[in-house]
Amino acid sequence: MNRTIDYGSAVISAVAIAAIAIFLLEAFGLRQSLLFLLGAGLGIALFHAAFGFTGGWRVFIRERNSEAVRAHILLLLFCTFLFFPLLGGVIPGLHPGAALAPVGYSVLVGAFLFGIGMQLGGGCGSGTLYTMGQGQVDMLITLIFFIVGATVGSIHLNWWLDLGGIGPVSIIKSAGWQLALILQLAVLVFLYFLVRWLDRRRNRPAISQHMAVQPAFLSRLIQGPWPYSWGVVALTLFALLTLLLAGHPWSITFAFGLWGAKIWSALGGDISTWTYWNSGYPGQAVQSSVLADITSVMDFGLILGAMLAAALAGKYAPAMTLTARRVLAAVIGGLLLGYGARLAFGCNIGALLAGISTGSLHGWLWMIAAFIGNIVGVQARVTLGMDKPWRMQHEAAY
Repeated sequence: MNRTIDYGSAVISAVAIAAIAIFLLEAFGLRQSLLFLLGAGLGIALFHAAFGFTGGWRVFIRERNSEAVRAHILLLLFCTFLFFPLLGGVIPGLHPGAALAPVGYSVLVGAFLFGIGMQLGGGCGSGTLYTMGQGQVDMLITLIFFIVGATVGSIHLNWWLDLGGIGPVSIIKSAGWQLALILQLAVLVFLYFLVRWLDRRRNRPAISQHMAVQPAFLSRLIQGPWPYSWGVVALTLFALLTLLLAGHPWSITFAFGLWGAKIWSALGGDISTWTYWNSGYPGQAVQSSVLADITSVMDFGLILGAMLAAALAGKYAPAMTLTARRVLAAVIGGLLLGYGARLAFGCNIGALLAGISTGSLHGWLWMIAAFIGNIVGVQARVTLGMDKPWRMQHEAAY
């Protein structure tokens, strides 16, 4: 299928990517420049494979369509298979860090709120960035309030942590990387076949929408759409390169709170009493250039990479009507996304993907709580008139 490339947007995004990469190389060194380019690659892969968690979880909850969810599980499985040995020290001298975070009420509540926010805001951490890169105006609203929520969450985080928990738990350190790898792979394989069984129990086998249209290989590679399998492979590769180059897993939402704290400070606000931004790495980051922060640089790259991919696919800045209801949902969803991500130490990338694939128990708690939150969020979309009731949709299928 031939599509018209948006050459203007493609050139602008490509030039911007090249110019920023060169600037980062000169001002901050090779590593920061390469991480920015990795972010751009992630944006391209996310867009072309339509690798969103929000829509995938919604269709599974409503229709038991498990195609996207199975792709998410495969991504977790492949990253686990590659990351556990590295974190276990199989390569001497290579010691990447894991995405460890406390297991407690903050994660439980934060992930639940994030799950609701996913459905109301129309995106997760990665989904918000790549769809905004596509030029969707409503996602810009979601991102703005995502930043607000993350900033407020960083102020309240210590209160939530004081409610209690068991601290960070690494299953790699607890069981040894070999046994931990076997156990986690077994759980992921079980989940894969469970969601497939639930799907087949309700739905007739259907041709994947990602596979229904198959242009020539080179055309599909450049313009999309990619099958989920391509997305899984590309995201696994980019996540691995991020782990090796950055020294820690891919993350997204730390940058949102950082941007919010910097904006508040620039407007004359006082952040000296905000404990989170006055210690450790957050304290260093808020005092440094935003371009010195790895997460921020990769997020900028992701947005521009998605813009380039959308332009090549002829899908940049899709026509849309912004209703008051959609704006309200974006505002509420963005606030819940940001607040929840900060309390839960990450989003679907920084907590779910990075946490689980590097052996942090909080990643599994995040998955469970966020999925329950998504169920609530899916129902909230119906209540707000954004989607048809489940029963009506089911009857319409016959």
